[in-house]
Amino acid sequence: MNVIFKAALWMTGAIVSFSFMAVAGRELAADYDTFEIMLYRSLVGLIIVVSVTTLNKRWHEVQVRSIRQHFLRNIFHFTGQNLWFYAVAVVPLAQVFALEFTSPLWVVILAPLLLGERMSSIRALSVFLGFVGILIVTRPNPHTFHIGLVAAATAAVFFALTILLTKRLTRNNSITCILFYLTSIQLVFGLVMAGYDGHIALPSATSFPFLFLVGCAGLLAHFCLTNALSIAPASIVVPIDFARLPVIAIVAMFLYDEPLEIWVFVGALLIFAANYLNIWNETRTQRL
Repeated sequence: MNVIFKAALWMTGAIVSFSFMAVAGRELAADYDTFEIMLYRSLVGLIIVVSVTTLNKRWHEVQVRSIRQHFLRNIFHFTGQNLWFYAVAVVPLAQVFALEFTSPLWVVILAPLLLGERMSSIRALSVFLGFVGILIVTRPNPHTFHIGLVAAATAAVFFALTILLTKRLTRNNSITCILFYLTSIQLVFGLVMAGYDGHIALPSATSFPFLFLVGCAGLLAHFCLTNALSIAPASIVVPIDFARLPVIAIVAMFLYDEPLEIWVFVGALLIFAANYLNIWNETRTQRL
């Protein structure tokens, strides 16, 4: 089995998981706020992480030496994920996914500030193309513009910050350690934010499957994506990941009667081109 085929299999799992999480999030939105969804997602995730870590006897990997970075990373991820769950509930899913693809471009912008990386002319061009793509996807108009689009675009910024801090953490922390703090810290965040009004909606017979699905799909999506990136370069993984957009667009068309808007795909293609230009440049630079 060659590398590309293995990466494609892992990315198929990621695409399916992200799509399930989006649908589950929309189904839960009528009865749960985003903080409650995050609370149950983190609870399910923590149960899975603790179980797997115990079975594999890997508790020695969970260390506290980078606890401040873990805490900051999870503030960013918790914020971005809440904005994302709000967006999937109120705007077309294809637009949410298209705007989510801008996260790598925000990484390019923020990396010089947080990691000391240089902003090259190619990187600057990729950022410019990406933001043109954002304008095409959102098509700002005072009569049709929805705050959910702002939430989706802002979520991408927080996901970029999460990526940068994860990159730092992977230098001296295992995936097990990162996932443990991801689920445990965000469980506390979710409990505090969901319970600030003195009321937390409990799972019902109809909502429990979706709450469980959100927790499982969230962990599985990142697990599959990490494995794909570990065996194949980003230049191969990113084009496969882009298949998330047409998949969720078709799912949304059948489940929610959302139209397949050509401008969403045009803008998303431009965002993809911007991402791929940056990846091509980084790959070329490494070979020189």
